[in-house]
Amino acid sequence: MLVLKDLSIYRGKFCVLEGANLSLQKGKVYALLGANGAGKSSLMKAIFGEIKHKGEISFAGETLNFLQQYTWRKSIGYMPQDNNVDVSLSVLEVVLLGLMDSLGVYIEDEKVRLAAKIMQELGIIHLAQRDIMDCSGGQRQMVMFAQVLVKNPKLLLLDEPVSALDMRYQCILLNYVRKYTIKKDLITLMILHDISLAVQFADELIVLSDSKIAAKGSARCVLTQELIEKVYKVLANIFYDDRNFPVVVAKEAI
Repeated sequence: MLVLKDLSIYRGKFCVLEGANLSLQKGKVYALLGANGAGKSSLMKAIFGEIKHKGEISFAGETLNFLQQYTWRKSIGYMPQDNNVDVSLSVLEVVLLGLMDSLGVYIEDEKVRLAAKIMQELGIIHLAQRDIMDCSGGQRQMVMFAQVLVKNPKLLLLDEPVSALDMRYQCILLNYVRKYTIKKDLITLMILHDISLAVQFADELIVLSDSKIAAKGSARCVLTQELIEKVYKVLANIFYDDRNFPVVVAKEAI
């Protein structure tokens, strides 16, 4: 379980998040929503131990301590927004960097097979020998996702993991996230801007607004016209598709 108790995050004197309390369960995918600047990435960085916070963050019974960041991060797979690789390596080599903590001079065949298996499942095995510098932005995003998975994390933190992907690869990646989360019984928290993708692939939504957690729960419970207006400053209609998923259609900004 990932637990946040009275969590507050400041950037200088500006309060990004104030007094947040959350409990996230294993085996579930959570989508973090909110307008630009709502504090989504800051929250994710705080959980990873990258920026300081007030309050308490605990995972699997351990509390985040900045003196023990290395140990804390061992079980976390974190994919930030900015994942550029400015070095000439093959795609397979970049994926294997996810095992940096356990790599030696000689890379065991088992680790190479694990990396290849994940790349195969993500549909990027054909890129294995390509120079990462020659890959498109979307291809790099898939490669960095494979790098995160190869370390076998217990907690997945994905900051806009599909921002550079076309519709097909959005479905491939997010379907994999959902299945992987269930199979490994881990916790996945991902930031998405596309509400329709959040509705389809997340078990619960967490919405940030005005430095607070404005809502948390299933899409049907959370997504209302009032919430969309408050959080996104947009008038919208909400319909339901053939799977009974809510579909948000923006009408105009207010």
